[in-house]
Amino acid sequence: MAGIVGYGAYVPRLRIKSGEIASIWNEDPDRISKGLLIEEKTVPNIDEDCITIASQTAKDAVRMAAIDPQRIGAIYVGSESHPYAVKSSAATVAEYINAVPNVMAADLEFACKAGTAGMQIALSLVKSKMVEYAMGIGADTSQGRPGDALEYSAAAGGAAYLMGDKNVIAEINDTCTFTTDTPDFWRREGEEFPRHAGRFTGEPAYFKHSQGSAKLIMEKCSTCVEDYDYFVFHQPNGKFPLALAKRLGVPKEKVMPGLLVTRIGNTYSGATPLGLAATLDIAKAGDRILAVSYGSGSGSDAFDITVTDELSKARERGGKPLEYYISKKEYVTYGQYAKLRKKLKGI
Repeated sequence: MAGIVGYGAYVPRLRIKSGEIASIWNEDPDRISKGLLIEEKTVPNIDEDCITIASQTAKDAVRMAAIDPQRIGAIYVGSESHPYAVKSSAATVAEYINAVPNVMAADLEFACKAGTAGMQIALSLVKSKMVEYAMGIGADTSQGRPGDALEYSAAAGGAAYLMGDKNVIAEINDTCTFTTDTPDFWRREGEEFPRHAGRFTGEPAYFKHSQGSAKLIMEKCSTCVEDYDYFVFHQPNGKFPLALAKRLGVPKEKVMPGLLVTRIGNTYSGATPLGLAATLDIAKAGDRILAVSYGSGSGSDAFDITVTDELSKARERGGKPLEYYISKKEYVTYGQYAKLRKKLKGI
């Protein structure tokens, strides 16, 4: 048995409402809210970035697993918003949790699925016996050009997953990836804000890949929708994951526990890992979860997960549940948001 032995999740305290952003650009707040199904989103404070978020979640994952961090052989941080173009985020996280020096540390990029790619690599290293424990983290403080549709959704947050083969709290039965070269979203080197292909991001990108990986994992595991208690989908907005659930024949009530985008926005590399964390926070032994991420460019990772009876004991050792961070919030104005996200130039 190999899988998750500890996890941690975090979102910033600061929030901005969709209506506040809409008022700046003379947009109808109701149309924006109903169109994206996003009421508000998280905003990273001046002292928060991908590394601080990843570090907090990594510390909580180690605490939940109750292991010596020196036994961790690899740490991967997946993000679209690494603070440095040339400097490892993962190395800083490893130093913070005292996993250095005998640890592989690497940063990953694949749009919003870089975090789940790290989870796959970490799991593979554990299953191959190359390392005893390995960690995959998805964390982002995502960007959106002022006035662009992304500004209503681009948020911040992340989650870390520590993989091992002892005292497993959630066994990963199998994982797979569905990948093609579909350029629906990109940001070139040196560009400050990403670009996207509008409606093209839906049908040939998000839906084709997410539906493809979900079907592929069920084929590999010889399962059907009825075999799962929960589904977690990548959530760029509130409509896409619900539409994907409908296409797959998944009842809405199996999706809602992990659907966080309406309350915190799209946390990019943290989106599916956070949705999984929210689901694990309430899951019980024997529950089966199908989690699907999506990364533009394009690819989708899928995981078939079964919760064990170790989870309830691990929760007592872990950090605060994700709902604690989601419910603890403070609103900012657009002016404060623009300053924090460095959208004001010349000051």
